[in-house]
Amino acid sequence: MLVILSGVAGAGKDTVKKELMKRMKDVDTLPSYTSRPMREGDVEGGTYNFVSKEQFEEMIENGDFYEYDVHHDNYYGTSKKLLNDKIREGKIIVKDIDVNGTEHLKDLLKADTKIITIFLRVSKEELKRRLKDRIDKPSPAEIRLRLGRFEYEESRINLYDYVIKNDDLEKTVQIIMKIIENEKRMLNA
Repeated sequence: MLVILSGVAGAGKDTVKKELMKRMKDVDTLPSYTSRPMREGDVEGGTYNFVSKEQFEEMIENGDFYEYDVHHDNYYGTSKKLLNDKIREGKIIVKDIDVNGTEHLKDLLKADTKIITIFLRVSKEELKRRLKDRIDKPSPAEIRLRLGRFEYEESRINLYDYVIKNDDLEKTVQIIMKIIENEKRMLNA
C-alpha cells in the first residue's frame, strides 16, 4: 500500500511522516531523489537520495523514475526500483509528493497498487509563519516562491481521497493512523 502525503512546502508532510513511522511498525518511507544540495539535518538516503543535476537527468533518460518534477529549480523524483522493492517487502509506504506527482503515480500504479492520497492543508498565514521558522531558514525570495504555489496546490485537492487540516500534529497523526488501519482492513477483507 502506498500512502501519499501532499501539501504546500511547510504543510508538515515530513513531520507527519516521521511520526507515523515511529508509531506504526509496518510503515516505512521512500526518500525521493533530488538534485538540490543537502541542508543542515539532511541524511543521505534518509531525507532524500542526493544526486547532481546531471546524474538526475541521466536517470530520467534511463527511465528510472515513475514521476519527477522541478520545484524551486531542483529536480525531485520517485525511483521505480526503490518503490517496487518496498512494495514487494509488504511495507506500507508513506511518501510525500507534490500534486503533479500524485496525479501521475495514481495513473501509473492504480491497477496493481493500493494508493491512498492525503492532502495536508494549512492556512496561508500559518504557512508563512512555518516557512520563516524553518531550520533551513529560506530566503525571502524562496518564501515568496513557495507561497506562490499555494493557490495552485490548493486548487488540486480534488485529486485526494482525504483532506486534513494540519493545525494540530497529534490530531493529524491520529486521523491518518485511523485512515491507514481502515484502508488496510478493507484491503485484507
